[in-house]
Amino acid sequence: MENNSSTINDTESHFHRSLSLLDGSLLVIGSMIGSGIFIVSSGIAQTIGSAGWLIAVWIISGFVTLMAALSYGELSGMFPHAGGQYVYLREAFGRLYGFLYGWSFFAVIQTGTIAAVGVGFGKFTGYLFPPLGESNILIGTAAGFHITAAQITGMLTIALLTYINSRGVTGGKWIQFIFTFTKVAAMAALVIFGFFFFSDHEIWQLNWQDAWSAKTISKTALAITHTSLSGGTLLLAVGTAMVGALFSSDAWNNVTFIAGEMKKPERNIGLSLLIGTVVVTFIYICINLMYLNVMSVSEIAHAPSEIVATAAALKIFGSDGAKFIAVMIMVSTFGCNNGLILSGARVYYTMARDGLFLPVAGKLSNKGVPAKALWMQCLWACLLCISGQYSNLLDFIIFTVLLFYILTIAGIFKLRRTMPDHPRPYKAFGYPVIPVLYIILASFICVAMLILKPLYAGLGLGIVLLGLPVFYFLQKKN
Repeated sequence: MENNSSTINDTESHFHRSLSLLDGSLLVIGSMIGSGIFIVSSGIAQTIGSAGWLIAVWIISGFVTLMAALSYGELSGMFPHAGGQYVYLREAFGRLYGFLYGWSFFAVIQTGTIAAVGVGFGKFTGYLFPPLGESNILIGTAAGFHITAAQITGMLTIALLTYINSRGVTGGKWIQFIFTFTKVAAMAALVIFGFFFFSDHEIWQLNWQDAWSAKTISKTALAITHTSLSGGTLLLAVGTAMVGALFSSDAWNNVTFIAGEMKKPERNIGLSLLIGTVVVTFIYICINLMYLNVMSVSEIAHAPSEIVATAAALKIFGSDGAKFIAVMIMVSTFGCNNGLILSGARVYYTMARDGLFLPVAGKLSNKGVPAKALWMQCLWACLLCISGQYSNLLDFIIFTVLLFYILTIAGIFKLRRTMPDHPRPYKAFGYPVIPVLYIILASFICVAMLILKPLYAGLGLGIVLLGLPVFYFLQKKN
């Protein structure tokens, strides 16, 4: 198998190693916390329908994410190069698998997420400034296609953040620092007020009286109905419910993409993954406990527009609650997109150095950043914003993401066999039990999606397979 790590080391001499352990941890936290935690608990409550299972889904999802992050620590220590997961897959299984990941990453995983987060920023900007929101339709057609001010607002923020990051890593680092601390502080305030300044504690007691009676909660024009779950249907429901929680916890691996700019990457990447995932899991569980202290499970399941945080804030703060949450989500999504934009371009840069992406993406600017790769990413993300298909893309992103997480962690076992003497500053925690457990749990979620959401899972797999002819075309060309 061809090993390209020496080539990467040569090119990475131009990267500026200016990011510390704190910067890496903030990138993990900031990239993970977007808008999902404020919304997806509604869908989880609809699917699983009880206080106990709602919290269990977030705990299990956090545990699954932590297991993956701990396993990635070994890989980041072995290959502390720009490109992260792409490099791990290439070194373990060859160029094809690395390319299929990078192809999916550019086509939908990273750019689709950037588009959705950007439009989410525009949507909540509209709560404060309606002319910039999704209710302001700028272009509409009889076929139903339209462009809203929220989409344009999202595109402008993506372009702004791309410009800042193309001027060097320092600007992006400071945005990540300021916005991550701000949104964590705001979330902490929401939890504190929800627990200590909300007076109706009967809701908490009612939610926990029958905490483990799982049920689907559906709403018709006449009434809210409950359908009990047990046995196999309960397991499938848990697996499906975890999709939203896992998506809200995704992007933790973005720190691996910027290894070329991290100080002591063989040590700090793994520690950043550990610190960041633990902090975010704790925050998410606290937020959901606050929801249960303020609203009944049925209220969570059918929060207006499924924005649970707004429904909770209206109860805590009154009429000003919606504005508080709008500002909070704007801060959260802006900081989240900065982390996604900063880190994603490093994957295309490394692929280009391997001859598997447009060659111009493999060049660094005089600021020591892959500026052209950043602008390519910006252009495609903006096109996804205009298409209006980003919400559909997100439904099957998680299936695609899990497939590559499973494959990457399986790579630990192969590399232990094929590269037994390769330096490993950090070894996967709990090997082989923890990596195997992650593979089993993630595979179960994928199977549950194939059964309950075959269209989205099939589309996700289809995007991966579309990369095959592209790969062989590039191989023949090279």
